[in-house]
Amino acid sequence: MTEPSPGLIAMVRAIDRFTDASGTLIAWLNVPLVLVVCYEIASRYLFDAPTIWSFDVTYMLYGTIFMLGAAYALHKGAHIRTDFFFDRWSTRTKGAVDSIAYLVFFFPSLIVFLVVSWQEGWYALQIWETSEQTPWRPILWPYKMVVPLTCLLLIVQGVSEAIKSIWAWRTGIELEHKEKVEV
Repeated sequence: MTEPSPGLIAMVRAIDRFTDASGTLIAWLNVPLVLVVCYEIASRYLFDAPTIWSFDVTYMLYGTIFMLGAAYALHKGAHIRTDFFFDRWSTRTKGAVDSIAYLVFFFPSLIVFLVVSWQEGWYALQIWETSEQTPWRPILWPYKMVVPLTCLLLIVQGVSEAIKSIWAWRTGIELEHKEKVEV
């Protein structure tokens, strides 16, 4: 049985470390989210003075955390799949299914999403688009640019996952065993 090349392993490990680091950094966005919600609750119910900005900040922070955390979830195996089929398959079959899915569905769709969302975010920046949700009317381009950044992070982590699945397909050996995430 051939061993994976040291360069290939180094690339997979570097991508996984990057995803771990970015996922940890993104998780810290929960702190300002909790602070904003607590501030709004105190302001609204203790002082009868609700803010005009907390709704926008809350949904933008939560959306950012949710979207940017997708690559970390992919790395940890937290995305939904039909485990009742998948768990019964051999490592080689799992690798084949994942490899084909990454190459046929994952990368092409993310590239399309990246292009379309970049155009949408760039347009929002050019016209200085603002939200119509509240009287505060925050600018939207930073929030809209989260989508292409998410696509980019997913593509990067997808490269690592595709390499792992191709290796599993080819050899029947997992380069990395995913933890079973229970909800």
